[in-house]
Amino acid sequence: MLEPATDPILELADVSRRTEGTQLLESIDWQVRAGQHWVVLGPNGSGKSTLLRIAALKLHPTTGTVSVLGRTLGRTDVRLLRRQIGYASATLADAFRPDLAATDVVMTARHGALEPWWHDYDDEDRDRARDLLKRIGCGHRADHRFGTLSSGERQRVLLARTLMVDPDLLLLDEPTAGLDLGGREELVSTLADLATDPAMPPMVQVTHHVEEIPPGFTHGLLMEGGRIVAGGPLADALTARALSDCYGLNLSLTCQEGRWTVRVNGSGR
Repeated sequence: MLEPATDPILELADVSRRTEGTQLLESIDWQVRAGQHWVVLGPNGSGKSTLLRIAALKLHPTTGTVSVLGRTLGRTDVRLLRRQIGYASATLADAFRPDLAATDVVMTARHGALEPWWHDYDDEDRDRARDLLKRIGCGHRADHRFGTLSSGERQRVLLARTLMVDPDLLLLDEPTAGLDLGGREELVSTLADLATDPAMPPMVQVTHHVEEIPPGFTHGLLMEGGRIVAGGPLADALTARALSDCYGLNLSLTCQEGRWTVRVNGSGR
């Protein structure tokens, strides 16, 4: 499979991150290009969320170079560059006031705010927020208080929020964390629908489970111990051997109609 010849949307070169004597990431080389949708897999402590926070310009690497949209971290105003990145994590939901309307949660992304009274908004902003909620299947919850929504609905509202600023890169850190089966499947379906839209920017989703990989995602990155175990087109990177190396288990892997499943055959690599 030939890769697009365009410049990378995101590029990490020899990136490492060390905190209080702990090596979180080591010698990461990774590129994300237009038209690619990545899933990042690995066990707890493998560095997935740290990687995504560096990609979102929320953390600086200890060593190495990070470039987003052709601009290099440390040589550009990250406050402006962050506005071109849609970022959501499972913990973000806790940052919002429970009685805030779902529309306001989405709309406030325009200024990266948590409250609508911090900035001025107009009818166009509110209409766009409502349209995005409809797009991800939560239009009927637009006027509901965020705290009354189910976990799955809250994650879809946060997904709509990431799209509010027309981002050039979309980063999702464990969006399905804490969801029941129904909520997970609804969100996976929504992401799969977005992946079919040629106007969508590159997406990167961090997850623990291959069952949460949406159909239409094109590339995979497997991590263990802060290092990349495998990376590239999904069918090449996501193999039973590479996954077994990540988790220290003897695993079997199957894919049917774009959905992946894994089975444990026994312990040991």
